[in-house]
Amino acid sequence: MGKTNLKNRLFGTMILLLATGLLFNSCRKGDDIKDEQTDVYVAGFETINNKNVATVWKNGTAIRLSDGTNHAAANSVFVQGNDVYAAGSEQLVYLTNIVAKYWKNGTAIPLTDGTTNAGAYSIFVQGNDVYVAGYEQVDSKGVAKYWKNGVATALSDGTENAIATSIFVRDNDVYAAGYETINGNDAATVWKNGIATHLTDGTRSASATSVFVHGNNVYVSGYEQNSSLKSVAKYWKNGTATTLTDGATNAHAFSVLVQGNDVYVSGAEFNSSDEFVAKYWKNGTPTALGDGTKSTSAVSIFVQGNDVYTAGFDYGSPSTAKYWKNDTAIPLGGAYSEASSIYVVKK
Repeated sequence: MGKTNLKNRLFGTMILLLATGLLFNSCRKGDDIKDEQTDVYVAGFETINNKNVATVWKNGTAIRLSDGTNHAAANSVFVQGNDVYAAGSEQLVYLTNIVAKYWKNGTAIPLTDGTTNAGAYSIFVQGNDVYVAGYEQVDSKGVAKYWKNGVATALSDGTENAIATSIFVRDNDVYAAGYETINGNDAATVWKNGIATHLTDGTRSASATSVFVHGNNVYVSGYEQNSSLKSVAKYWKNGTATTLTDGATNAHAFSVLVQGNDVYVSGAEFNSSDEFVAKYWKNGTPTALGDGTKSTSAVSIFVQGNDVYTAGFDYGSPSTAKYWKNDTAIPLGGAYSEASSIYVVKK
């Protein structure tokens, strides 16, 4: 896999190496991770005996969601009270029969039956309602969907490929972000209550990766190719784009969060040494998280008080799941592992 296409790496991981499981066993603890003020939850996977095992790390301690029989990954984590939710998928047969599901406190709830490929990429809980965004394959096309308490709502009609990668609920409004193919290219798309708004016109490939609602404003992170076919990291506020990188090298924005008047975005940008550098931007100003000697990516962001938490992985041999508190890296997994989502709770 070339470093020049991080999108393929991430969506390949989510779609092909997806999640399973019924176990909720506490396992290996990370290196001396102590924070008396917060609980830090990170979702992802760790390879054990050649199988990707869906995992949530709590304060560095790995909690296994799957038993290692099938490839598995947890793509999103959400915490409400004493309940920990994670969304992901289970691969029943290699590269086929992928089941979208979520776990509540380690108990798996399937969203699809495995007769077609499907994926669950984002989870949001409001009151007693559980919302999950993803896709299901119908006649070789991906149909963007979300599930509310297990009941599916299609966001696209199946004539072109579409995937919902993020979901956010405010009062009675359901927002989802992802992409839908138009004019032959993936277009960054946001849906509100099932109505699609294309943030890009399909002239060049683009994707929306995360949606966050703050007050009356809808923020969406993502990226779009420029005329030089370089991916430009950006976010949209109510449909108006703000670019985060200059387009000289490939860059991606994967997660957006707003606190007060501050807009935080996490992602990665290619450097002159042909390595991706994990970054987050606060109001457009970047903070590098990796040193550029090997590729890293920050795919999820969360802000608690004055601290900025990001989760992702590096591209070492093997790759390693980690999260950063501000600019300090905390490794999570061994062998081969990746982190996809972070959620921080104040104690």
